[in-house]
Amino acid sequence: MSELMSNPNALKQKEADEREAAFAKIAEGNSKKKPKEKQWGDDFIEEFNLAVAKIKSRVPLKNLVFFARQLATMFAAGLTLEKSLTNLAQEEKHAGFKKTLNAVAEDIRRGLSLSDAMEKHPGTFDNLFIALVKAGEVSGSLQTILDQLATYIENVHDTNQKVKSALYYPFMVLGFLTVVMAVMLIFIVPRFNEVYKTLGADLPAATQSLVRISNAVTAHYGQVLFFLVVGYIAFWLLTLTRRGGYAIDTMLLKFPVFGTLINYNIYNKMAKTLGILLGAGVPVLPSMKLIERVVNNRVYAKAIKGSADYIKDGYNISAAFRISEKFPPIMLQLISTGEETGELDNLLDKASEFYSKQVDSMVSRMTSLIEPLMIMFVGGLIMLVLLVTYLPVFYIGQAMKQGM
Repeated sequence: MSELMSNPNALKQKEADEREAAFAKIAEGNSKKKPKEKQWGDDFIEEFNLAVAKIKSRVPLKNLVFFARQLATMFAAGLTLEKSLTNLAQEEKHAGFKKTLNAVAEDIRRGLSLSDAMEKHPGTFDNLFIALVKAGEVSGSLQTILDQLATYIENVHDTNQKVKSALYYPFMVLGFLTVVMAVMLIFIVPRFNEVYKTLGADLPAATQSLVRISNAVTAHYGQVLFFLVVGYIAFWLLTLTRRGGYAIDTMLLKFPVFGTLINYNIYNKMAKTLGILLGAGVPVLPSMKLIERVVNNRVYAKAIKGSADYIKDGYNISAAFRISEKFPPIMLQLISTGEETGELDNLLDKASEFYSKQVDSMVSRMTSLIEPLMIMFVGGLIMLVLLVTYLPVFYIGQAMKQGM
């Protein structure tokens, strides 16, 4: 200890090492447990537990934005963290979030830091949220970090909503058509079949095919529904596995049009997150570990992990990203320029703005194209259904003659 006190540089290095170790633990997402050798299936169990925790304690992003901004304002006004959290908990309408805020306030009362108290609630506060709060605590700029965090969550939420709106529209239309077809096959088509049976006439070939499908669905709709639910759960569990999730993420990135949109959204989120983390003083390697978890895509997570290994070996960030061959030239050029000028966080923010505009532009173009295409598709399907359903009406005279 005396050596450290007499050597300011050694003391600063010790503090830096301790800070980096703390961020590394947060980036790993498990600072309370002793590291152990992973067994087969541990990754899946960890992903499953985290997914369940998020479902149980899911909080709307608008609540988190309001919480971060209000906490920053109260903290700047001179209120203690414990008092600020207690006041916010009293005003919170979301029951689950209210309970979480009370628990965090109680932990702070017992002597824990804000980041340590939040770390107990991974379903509500993700690793990025906790790491930025830790950075604010270490640097003494918690108020500024909380304001930046609120703005960041808003931007990410807005971008995600734009991407989801472009992706959801066609799926919602298809879902609606599926429900309409199911109702028709279960309730309407059998009525036509009964009428023709009483007349003793044969149905047209197209209608016969529709009737056979209707009979199969009517006789086994319970089993069909069961297998659909089981299939959805199985698909969800498959996304939590390493290989299954990687294969699905790869297909999504290569999907025509939508894949490009997903790529742009990942670039936007990645650049914005890395810029905020580095600007807040989080070391490079823990920042890489955090963005690996933030991108929500196993293909890019693997590329980021590989890049982090090169950074450990002495490569700079732009060179490490370039080796992975997964990141676009514009982003690499901006990162390289930022490293040369010492303004990496600002240029990463510029990269984020560029890809955010690309997302906005693509969503606008896709919306203008998808809407008329879906209208044509729905109209064509409805016309086909009506034609097949009412085709027997055209033969009603012949059917009545055969029934005589």
